[in-house]
Amino acid sequence: MLLRYRLPLSSPLASLFPSQILRSVRVPPRPAVGLGSSLARSRRPDRQIGFGAVPPRRSYVVVGSMESATEARDPSAVVSDGGSGRARLKLEELNWDHSFVRELPGDPRTDTIPRQVLHACYTKVSPSAEVENPELVAWSERTAELLDLDPKEFERPDVPLIFSGASPLKGGLPYAQCYGGHQFGVWAGQLGDGRAITLGELLNSHGERWELQLKGAGKTPYSRFADGLAVLRSSIREFLCSEAMHGLGIPTTRALCLVTTGKLVSRDMFYDGNTKDEPGAVVCRVAQSFLRFGSYQIHASRGKEDLELVRTLADYTIRHHFPHIDKMNKSDDLSFEVGGEGSSSVVDLTSNKYAAWSVEVAERTASLVASWQGVGFTHGVLNTDNMSVLGLTIDYGPFGFLDAFDPSYTPNTTDLPGRRYCFANQPDIGLWNIAQFTATLSSAKLINKEEANYAMERYGDKFMDEYQSIMTNKLGLSKYNKQLISTLLNNMAVDKVDYTNFFRLLSNVKADTTISKNELLVPLKAALLDIGPERKEAWTTWVQAYIEELVSSGVSDDERKVTMNSVNPKYILRNYLCQSAIDAAEQGDYGEVQRLLKLIEHPYDEQPGMVKYARLPPAWAYRPGVCMLSCSS
Repeated sequence: MLLRYRLPLSSPLASLFPSQILRSVRVPPRPAVGLGSSLARSRRPDRQIGFGAVPPRRSYVVVGSMESATEARDPSAVVSDGGSGRARLKLEELNWDHSFVRELPGDPRTDTIPRQVLHACYTKVSPSAEVENPELVAWSERTAELLDLDPKEFERPDVPLIFSGASPLKGGLPYAQCYGGHQFGVWAGQLGDGRAITLGELLNSHGERWELQLKGAGKTPYSRFADGLAVLRSSIREFLCSEAMHGLGIPTTRALCLVTTGKLVSRDMFYDGNTKDEPGAVVCRVAQSFLRFGSYQIHASRGKEDLELVRTLADYTIRHHFPHIDKMNKSDDLSFEVGGEGSSSVVDLTSNKYAAWSVEVAERTASLVASWQGVGFTHGVLNTDNMSVLGLTIDYGPFGFLDAFDPSYTPNTTDLPGRRYCFANQPDIGLWNIAQFTATLSSAKLINKEEANYAMERYGDKFMDEYQSIMTNKLGLSKYNKQLISTLLNNMAVDKVDYTNFFRLLSNVKADTTISKNELLVPLKAALLDIGPERKEAWTTWVQAYIEELVSSGVSDDERKVTMNSVNPKYILRNYLCQSAIDAAEQGDYGEVQRLLKLIEHPYDEQPGMVKYARLPPAWAYRPGVCMLSCSS
């Protein structure tokens, strides 16, 4: 039986700022053995916890416990080889492989009339956005490399036509995906790709599978009452933040290019009845897959007739995106005892690939959310249709990076009444969404109750492991210190300290207990603005405790500074920076978009002449439409 209760996930944030959201999930007792500990032999050294580990941004490794050397790793970690031994293809030479359409059932209809699409995973539909003299705003060379695409292709005059959808991309097989989801905790039924159209999948020279998708390319059967279009404002935000998250080392969908359509699109930004005509745009986003929790939920919600589709889609997902799970055998001995005294049972992940898959999805999600908390990122709309089964940040809408540290911050005006998706609640929401995902697999009889509970348990354990590791590295400590970190976050919340700048400045603190009390806060002066005597004393006390911890670690100041600066970014994509680029672009000047793209590719590096991009937000940055947005596009 499921009981309503306050989620007991005790993250350092939750212990300071308790979640206000009531849950309807059952969290099992902690098992005697954790999945991660039994598979320690398979861990990559760059995922170790504690000071001295290689920072996660250097190369992302899938956080699921069962890794493979090929498709299980994140292909976006591939770097340029200088052109030697790697193909450089023209658009017409891309190696298409349309597995989704080939292997899964599709809608027999191809019209775009809004309707319920039953017994199908997709609808074949072509881009239909009206275009008039489209222009290329920006493109990502790093993303083009993933596709083996020759950079010179973006000099072609027909590129704006191709990536606005006005001209077909040779070899593509466009479709819109069918999915559902919980929105703000309530089941919303069928949602689907209402303004996103996948052009198809391709395989690069490394055998990595990538899906290309146009967002804002026109109506689909899933558009409901909308027009299927997107505006330049939201498209710039998604284009830049996709690449910014990759630069930070956080798993994410990518963005290949952004084009204007040359047509105006009417939008009511604040849902207040005041519509405005804005420039239309299309962003081409890229991912190994755009499958999300809702892709499975929609079929489970339609009763017995479609339950088999859940299994079919799960088999497809494991076959193409979790192949290491298919290769498991009994010798892996992934059996775990769960439950309390007198009611224990065994979860054997080698006997049920769906259970192993659900655990890995849970762990990837946990690691992703921990990464968000580490850099101060708030997604803003963590509905189940916005949760990737690959553990990617997906669907950038009203996102925001923390400026002044406020655990209750939400960048979504629609979320203001309950702040369900605020920064501090993200770990809890991640678990709530995993509960909905495992409930879907349970309803299709792919996993049992114990296996579902174990996946949720692994989410909690993985989140704590990852979060503690991230915060330990951010402070340059040799081991996790809960009290020190909790006090720090509390101080930052009280004084509304800039999250990014503070942690960057913290590397300047010296491990020297002889520094006079009056000098202790000097390295942090730029972040601790306008604090009175009482707060100055609180900060001084904390810095003293912090220095004592640094001294006990025995790491030199220079070594610690290098390591801390490799995990604490100098630059983040603040909302006001996005808005400055948007304002210029709407006047036809795309230079700021391109400058920001270059900046965010190396967020941890000191970049000459770019210091202004690390400054605190100006006063105008806090007006509606800049610091907070609605779900409107």
